[in-house]
Amino acid sequence: MINIQNYVQAESLEEAYQLNQKRSARILGGMLWLKMANITVGTAIDLCRLGLNTIEETPELFSIGAMVTLRQIELHPGLNAYTGGAAARAVQDIVGVQFRNMATAGGSVWGRFGFSDVLTFLLSMDTSVVLYKGGVVPLETFAAMKYDDDLLVRIQIKKRPGVFVYQAMRNQRTDFPVLACALSRVGDEYRAVLGARPGRAMVIRDEEGILSGGITAKSAEDFAAYAAERTPTGSNSRGSAAYRTHLVRVLTRRSALELGGMEIWK
Repeated sequence: MINIQNYVQAESLEEAYQLNQKRSARILGGMLWLKMANITVGTAIDLCRLGLNTIEETPELFSIGAMVTLRQIELHPGLNAYTGGAAARAVQDIVGVQFRNMATAGGSVWGRFGFSDVLTFLLSMDTSVVLYKGGVVPLETFAAMKYDDDLLVRIQIKKRPGVFVYQAMRNQRTDFPVLACALSRVGDEYRAVLGARPGRAMVIRDEEGILSGGITAKSAEDFAAYAAERTPTGSNSRGSAAYRTHLVRVLTRRSALELGGMEIWK
């Protein structure tokens, strides 16, 4: 059971940052995972007063505050228009509506969990995080970084022309994914993102141009094999490494075929 000794609603990002420098401090998101930890928190820092619970849309980008809930992402019309509904599909099977009403985008990205549908999907786009001290960092770089005491303030998605697909295999609908797959074409680049390997999501780019001549049944199968060869997998209670490698091929092929029939957002 978690034991919180001191609770503070920060009045500024600077106050939150200074409080977070102590090893016993924790930034609060939705508290859906943190509350299950058997730890003592010296100072729990709540960002609820800092206006980070909105999705701001401009002609160039989406800016998602760290305290935005997964439900807000699921229902945002602009984000779903840009992604062809893939944003909603990426989060709609995460436990239930009540859970998604509390789970935050910032907590999902900061955690960099291997099972994260959110991280997997965001990596398929031109996404960066805005850190209070670290500034703007590409999400792919951030996902590989070690945890530190900085603050994740916002998530930015550039509105580059593209198409996006999200698929996942679950043993039951609201369980963690056995394997997650996001496939996209952003500009002229095709990329597959494989999550729940069960390791942290990784990006596989079409560096050999397998899909550059168009998506057909053969090119989709070839790219799926290419992705499977380059995606390390492991075993846990949800599935074996061999099963996950098989799923990489299946979900990547299905996603590529779905992507091939979609119109590029411009």
